[in-house]
Amino acid sequence: MPVTVQTAPVGRTADGGGPRVRSGTWRYVGGKALGALGSLAFILTFNFFLFRVLPGDPARNLTRNRKIPPEQVAALRESWGLDEPLLQQFLLYLKALLNGDLGISYKFRLPVADVIADRVWPTLVLVGTGTLIATVVGLWIGIKSGWNRGSRFDKVTTGSTLTVYAMPEWWLGLILLAVFAVGIGPLPGVFPTGGLISPGVDPWSLEGILDMAWHLVLPVTTLALAYLAEYALIMRSSLLDEMGEDYLLTARAKGLRDDLVRRRHAVPNALLPAVTLVALNIGFVVSGAITIETVFSIPGLGLLTYEALRVPDYPLLQGCFLLFSIGVVLANLGADLVYGWLDPRVRG
Repeated sequence: MPVTVQTAPVGRTADGGGPRVRSGTWRYVGGKALGALGSLAFILTFNFFLFRVLPGDPARNLTRNRKIPPEQVAALRESWGLDEPLLQQFLLYLKALLNGDLGISYKFRLPVADVIADRVWPTLVLVGTGTLIATVVGLWIGIKSGWNRGSRFDKVTTGSTLTVYAMPEWWLGLILLAVFAVGIGPLPGVFPTGGLISPGVDPWSLEGILDMAWHLVLPVTTLALAYLAEYALIMRSSLLDEMGEDYLLTARAKGLRDDLVRRRHAVPNALLPAVTLVALNIGFVVSGAITIETVFSIPGLGLLTYEALRVPDYPLLQGCFLLFSIGVVLANLGADLVYGWLDPRVRG
């Protein structure tokens, strides 16, 4: 009787790992990290020159409707370094950035880092909560509608999420404000019309936390409804692609219940595209939602960006967009690494 000897593939130890596998993993991680650094280097350059092409002079815009002589306006431009050649301004920008200095805001007369720090937490609470709700509910809808394709639940949820997704965020926010904050017909307004917290309330007390949650109901609902269709449709489409695979037929042939086949086999593999979408949207959490924060007067980074664009406040705009870009690049890098861990085939 012949004896079969099982040997590990070349370059791999018997336990499934080996120098070649580890080398490939490190090459994959290193390549993605270098790509992220290259993206950040491009962003630093693009971030500077982007706002220099905006129309308007910051010095004139901040002193308009005031009887200020042209000499003082010129002195203001000189104090901001706007009279220097563009290349010289760029070199000074890079030097200050390497020292951790984001500059002084033209509008607020404060360090950009301090201005941004004061606006970060409202954005994280608003967009983070909305993204979390949209992710959980959207994935659940996508799984249930995809597994029961053609059912009444599938038709209703797909149609309704697409309808809401087609609405502009600011328009949907205004509708919710008109109905639930201002009131319409015999229905009185229930929620606040704007702001993050009522005047005179300590935001770090229990009363302040509850008051803040009450103020965030409408903007969070707007964001969650706007993003819901992304997760639901991606998850539904991915699950439909997996439902025809042979491994699901094998799992059913082994006698597994339908819900176990879905939970243990179909859903984990269908989650791969959704992981990328979730990671990228997490990167956008820090950038805020400019339209939503403007409509609901939420003092976050989105509204701050809108205020800076009106000047235009170059240092503040550069600081905000640098923060936004870093968040997206890091989230994209995290998505690539998680994707490579979930699916070893992408590591090559």
